[in-house]
Amino acid sequence: MARLAVVSGGGTGIGRATAGMLAGEGYDVIIVGRRPEVLADAMKWIGPQATAVTADCADPDQIPAVVEAVAGRAVDVLVNNAGAYVTGDDSTPSELAARWRATFDSNVLTAVLLTEALRPLLRRPGGRVILTSSVAAQRGGGGPYSAAKAALHGWVFDLAAQLGRDGVTANVIAPGYVTDSEFFAGRMTEEGHRKRVDAALMKRAGEPDDVAEAVRWLVGPGGSFVTGQIINVNGGSVLGR
Repeated sequence: MARLAVVSGGGTGIGRATAGMLAGEGYDVIIVGRRPEVLADAMKWIGPQATAVTADCADPDQIPAVVEAVAGRAVDVLVNNAGAYVTGDDSTPSELAARWRATFDSNVLTAVLLTEALRPLLRRPGGRVILTSSVAAQRGGGGPYSAAKAALHGWVFDLAAQLGRDGVTANVIAPGYVTDSEFFAGRMTEEGHRKRVDAALMKRAGEPDDVAEAVRWLVGPGGSFVTGQIINVNGGSVLGR
């Protein structure tokens, strides 16, 4: 039986590129997302090894649908890629609190709930857990988004310690500015794009495939002794943190 990977936020951008890479490596891939039409398009692009589960991973009541799709198989790779930058009006305390809570739910709770639900099914030894963070967690600039992504860094240290004795690794990938995703939908300006490219030592924007290649390394034999780490894929926009 083929190896199994689960990718949340697998319908677009980094998640879709990662799912496609894993399918190309011979994995059966379950992609998870909130929009069935987006998942359907992604399945066509990824190929016959992909199946989709429509679920909001921030909702505890929807997580069992993912577990059901796994159907008791060992999970070789879990990529927690679901997340979003939540906009809102911060002019009142209640609105401020709502945006911070929504941001935490979207970027942290999605990873925690899905990982804990699938933890008993992770392949032992050999399982891989990957969390998708952001350069914003290391340099700020994103308000609640920066704070939420930074929370993943602290959690992965605990996760790696808990899973290490079973031969399971847990790491964070922190991408820099990546185009061809929905993250900046409607918010990116030409000046903003140029500033982000100029801030990178490589003088280009990242692409989803750049992150997928980091995942390829972590889930392959070369990543077997790497755990509890923050892997930066940012073109040199932030150095050595």
